[in-house]
Amino acid sequence: MAAEQSAEHFRGQARLPGFAAPRRYDLRLTPDLAACTFAGSVSVSVDVAAPTRFLVVNAADLDVSPGDVHFAPKGSGQVLLPVEVTSALEDEILIIRFNEVLPLGEGTLVIAFQGTLNDKMKGFYRSVYELNGEKKNMAVTQFEPADARRCFPCWDEPSFKAVFKITLEVPCETVALSNMPVVEEKVNGPTKTVYFQESPIMSTYLVAVIVGMFDYVEAFTADGTSVRVYTQVGKSAQGKFALEVAVKTLILFKEYFAVPYPLPKMDMIAIPDFASGAMENYGLVTYRETALLFDERHSAAANKQRVAVVVAHELAHQWFGNLVTMEWWTHLWLNEGFATWVSYLAADRFFPEWNVWIQFLEESTTGFRLDALAGSHPIEVDVNHVDEIDEIFDAISYRKGAAVIRMLQSYLGAEIFQKSLAAYIKRFAYSNAKTEDLWAALEEGSGEPVKTLMHSWTKQQGYPVVSVKLKDGKLELEQTQFLSSGSEGVGQWVVPITLCCCSYSVQQKFLFRGKQDDFNLSGLVECQKKDDFWIKLNVDQTGFYRVSYDEELASRLRHAVETNILSAADRYGVLDDTYALCMAGKQKLVTLLHLIAAYKNETEYTVLAHAINTSLSIYEMMAVAAPEELVNMKKFLIDFLEPFAQRVGWDAKSGEGHLNALLRGTLLSALAELGHQSTIDEAVRRFNVFLEDRETPLLPPDVRKAAYVALMQTVNKSNKSGYESLLKIYRETDLSQEKVRVLGSLASSPDPDVVREALNFLLSSEVRNQDCIFVLRGVTAAAHEVAWTWLKENWDYIAETFTGHLLTYFITVTVSPLATDEKGDEAEEFFKSRTKASIARTVKQSIERVRIKAKWVMSTKGEADLGNVLKELAHKH
Repeated sequence: MAAEQSAEHFRGQARLPGFAAPRRYDLRLTPDLAACTFAGSVSVSVDVAAPTRFLVVNAADLDVSPGDVHFAPKGSGQVLLPVEVTSALEDEILIIRFNEVLPLGEGTLVIAFQGTLNDKMKGFYRSVYELNGEKKNMAVTQFEPADARRCFPCWDEPSFKAVFKITLEVPCETVALSNMPVVEEKVNGPTKTVYFQESPIMSTYLVAVIVGMFDYVEAFTADGTSVRVYTQVGKSAQGKFALEVAVKTLILFKEYFAVPYPLPKMDMIAIPDFASGAMENYGLVTYRETALLFDERHSAAANKQRVAVVVAHELAHQWFGNLVTMEWWTHLWLNEGFATWVSYLAADRFFPEWNVWIQFLEESTTGFRLDALAGSHPIEVDVNHVDEIDEIFDAISYRKGAAVIRMLQSYLGAEIFQKSLAAYIKRFAYSNAKTEDLWAALEEGSGEPVKTLMHSWTKQQGYPVVSVKLKDGKLELEQTQFLSSGSEGVGQWVVPITLCCCSYSVQQKFLFRGKQDDFNLSGLVECQKKDDFWIKLNVDQTGFYRVSYDEELASRLRHAVETNILSAADRYGVLDDTYALCMAGKQKLVTLLHLIAAYKNETEYTVLAHAINTSLSIYEMMAVAAPEELVNMKKFLIDFLEPFAQRVGWDAKSGEGHLNALLRGTLLSALAELGHQSTIDEAVRRFNVFLEDRETPLLPPDVRKAAYVALMQTVNKSNKSGYESLLKIYRETDLSQEKVRVLGSLASSPDPDVVREALNFLLSSEVRNQDCIFVLRGVTAAAHEVAWTWLKENWDYIAETFTGHLLTYFITVTVSPLATDEKGDEAEEFFKSRTKASIARTVKQSIERVRIKAKWVMSTKGEADLGNVLKELAHKH
């Protein structure tokens, strides 16, 4: 029993002991915005369930004196003082030891504490903003995954749900916000005490507190729920679009989950310094400015879509995550995969003209790419230390998670899926759930073997490639684990196969459980006789698997792409699978190039954007693999893109849609990156007008990034005027989206010296830490090695300054694009002595990507007919 244990027993454990659990927190905080410190006290109603002399809570970066801690068993009239309070720094726990065994049942633990409003964008932190030309601090919380302990001592694990009663003492002129509405304010000279309504039962990572100067816009749902968007003073008009989306989304999700929104209000707030995109705190959702604010004149169509999708994602969490919460971080994907999937469902309902389900395939592709690494991880991942949690907020939890949910919904049918989900939400409301609980609810609602089907997708990493051959009127299928390295994995899956033959009017469905199998398809023999015969597996790309066709079937599909017979999703899928197979050395580059040429009449934005991005990444790697063919490759790509660019032009047409606006920016950026002179000249002409008049119609937001990238093609160390002009725009705008457009372009000069200067600029005080990633993302192919050298030189400062995924992003974006074994060895050597648990997974994955590229480069060097094929394709175009 815990009564006999020593403090040492609690160190090095993945989770807190279960002998005591919180029921209610009474939390009082007093932030000092000028001194960047805070004081607080917490009174926790604790249920002691087993005999113990100890209470163990999470606490980190807090000052707690032993004299500031006591425990009062309910009804005893006693106050027990601890004999020892030990802070175990590496475990982020406070071990409180009493002389006697605590009585079973309820008691109150009281702790007073002090802390610093840090600048790390986690815990209780400070964010800097300007008001009337004066710099000010706001106090903000960001607790997910495990940083509530940096604000107050608590049981900081998702399964320890409790009620929260929060009180803040703040300067009179500030706005103070928390999860619940204010019930009372008492002014006391220059300060006021703000009392908030008690919350429903919830996890610590969802608690939120914000203090600063804000404006807001407000609307109400039909149920009378107040919805507000808070912004910096003077920016409230930019919150209107998010407000409209939020009101519609709350109504949609109430209907979809068949449970009303559980709180009396929903506040959404834009924070100037914010590490992730947004955070779903119950009733007080925090966002980066770029993910919440929309300026009618200066935001692009892509910004509008981002706001809509992120708002829907965060509001989905109010049910899926906040009302029903994962039991432990192993089940994080339940929160994130589901919210990602359902945010597209909402966006599609409100903006059907955006074709978001086709765009969703880009999410799947991101999941596919990470999950094809040997260093990937299963959707359900063991978490043994708090340091490991940050790294699983990745493309597996979000994107693969969303893709397998879509696969399951498609297999079970939309109606059955939705009804079963509603039953799951009802059953586990105000509680915690595991992945198995969701499967059980879906199995019950559908009568299908959901658990058997889904275990192979969430318990093991990776996914299959299904190889298809046509022989004697039969379809021969074989599945193997797909790995980008070209190696064969050992995984095996229950694959929901969907299949169309010559037409979409009849679709065949079956579960493919074995390693290989033959299938007799009705109508196959008749279909085969047709001139335009084709077979497509994974119809509309709803399954999370790749398909490899024999040569005959592949050439039939290429023809079906060229003649636009396939659906947009299938055209995307054929290209994505072929590109992946080529990168893994399973298909020749010339096969992929012939396929890309077949998209010359493509009409769907997402498909064409994917063809463009695929082409640019091949072009980038050919610079290493076959530099002598770059001129021919460039000619082929420019000839492929020019007709599309001429059609969409620089200026929006009257009444054109959202997708055309997205396409224009993508096309012009690609041509600029390829050094297309007339695109660059036109961009510079328009940019010079814009520099003098920021309201000119000549450079609307949708093409600004393309113009900035084009301008940077003219910049070198002896002519830096374009670079200086972009910095001028950066310094003069107060719109975060404009700042991000500039940052994303600064490192796109072909001159390595200019790239180095841009990289140094990102570490200056002029760039918020949250925004450094945009400069890194813009580094051109020619400067990847410059960026790698720069990272090594600045590593100590970067590792000290950045945490969480902001730090891992530096590694991913800088190391992954390298394409020789020599650089892979360098990276391995460099990180050998510098790897901590919080970056280990990222380092391993990034080096694996280098090895894969190096292997591809070597195999492509041997493709003898590459030059002839490129000339032939360029000539055709």
